[in-house]
Amino acid sequence: MGERAHGPVRRGEGTGPGAFTPDGNAVELYSRLPAGTEPETIAQAVPPGASILELGAGAGRVTHALLERGYRVVAVDESEEMLSQVKGARTVHSSIEALDLGERFDAVLLASHLLNTAEPSSRDAMLRSCRRHVADDGKVLVERQGDDWFGPRMAMTPADRTRTGIGMRVVSVERSAPGVSDVRIEYEADGVRWTHSFRAWDVPDAELERILTAAGLRLARYLTDDHSWVEAVPV
Repeated sequence: MGERAHGPVRRGEGTGPGAFTPDGNAVELYSRLPAGTEPETIAQAVPPGASILELGAGAGRVTHALLERGYRVVAVDESEEMLSQVKGARTVHSSIEALDLGERFDAVLLASHLLNTAEPSSRDAMLRSCRRHVADDGKVLVERQGDDWFGPRMAMTPADRTRTGIGMRVVSVERSAPGVSDVRIEYEADGVRWTHSFRAWDVPDAELERILTAAGLRLARYLTDDHSWVEAVPV
């Protein structure tokens, strides 16, 4: 049984079978998704054997790959259903914003584009949580969507069936305000279909540096050519 804390949640809407998180993600779908390239990106920045606090760990898609690489991982998520899928890591049931473990870690991860999909006030609170939990000589790794992800070419893209058998289609991206998009995505696997609708905020480079500074962090470097992954350090 994992640890538990309380705090605010982020909302979205999801449809399909099974349990959903407060922000509309389907637990069954996320339990099927592969780790992708994220563990490799993280491993390039974080030394072997380091302690990692993974915020918004979900069903352990990245957690399990990091454990296999020898990292010591604490997985945090606001969904108990998601955390029940995580094996081999210490788990904490909590919102990211309210988390206060009284511990510091070699690295703190804020992945899965949470920087884009949390409302600005929650986003800023999440970055303060990162700062609260990172060691003075540690680092915070943040993932965000690139500017072009919100462009009109993302709407109505054809379904992309991956080799894992999971298809994804961005059904619509509508600008509801400058810098704000309402996004609807459809997933399909083995004849089962889920949808996820959510609001997303652009976080361009200049805004990223501003919000990191406000949280007591400094942008150290971009980890990927598209600037989707960044490394920040305490100040």
